[in-house]
Amino acid sequence: MRRSFVLLVLVLAAGCASAGSSRDELLRIVTDCLDTQAPRYCGRCPSPQAGTCDLQYPCTRTTEVWAQTDEYVAIRDLKMCGCPDGFVHGLVLPRYPVMGPEDPRRPEALWRFGWDVARNRIRDEREIALVINPPALRTQDQLHIHLVRLLPDARARIDALRPAVIARLEEVWLAARQHAAGRGLTAYGVIVVQSLDGGWLVATDAGAIETAFTAARCAG
Repeated sequence: MRRSFVLLVLVLAAGCASAGSSRDELLRIVTDCLDTQAPRYCGRCPSPQAGTCDLQYPCTRTTEVWAQTDEYVAIRDLKMCGCPDGFVHGLVLPRYPVMGPEDPRRPEALWRFGWDVARNRIRDEREIALVINPPALRTQDQLHIHLVRLLPDARARIDALRPAVIARLEEVWLAARQHAAGRGLTAYGVIVVQSLDGGWLVATDAGAIETAFTAARCAG
């Protein structure tokens, strides 16, 4: 009886550990998959960059780096796998552990880095959207900004949220906090788009911003 109980506890613990580990996939990419010359790269990195390891990995198991600095990196989101040319969905992340927008280590300059990368992927800046999902809807515990394209009718719905207007992308976090407080939100996602009058618009919402306002997935 006791031996069976111990085995059950171990199985449950292993299951919990396995389930929790999936929330660290982006953190593992920024720590183990960017430096292809690192010792034991192919053994440590769960999603190696294409052509760096002997095995043939499917798109969904590879990392495609779009741009990087010493502090930040932009990569292709897995949602792009199997999509036609022209569909864009990237992720912008710090290269060090940051839990999410609630983490005091969140970098101000990540938004500017993300926008500059987006301009190379989406030529019309009026179509660019930078998005962070609300905490309840995120699947990863490493801060990441979605680099996506606005839906055709999204601007009118963003205007209905009475977004804040900022002159510098380094002001996003402050503007988002103030906008959320004005709406009585304690947990929220953030969307940033270019203002047609200059500067940028920042809005917050508790819903699924990524899917509500942007072309987050392709038709396949």
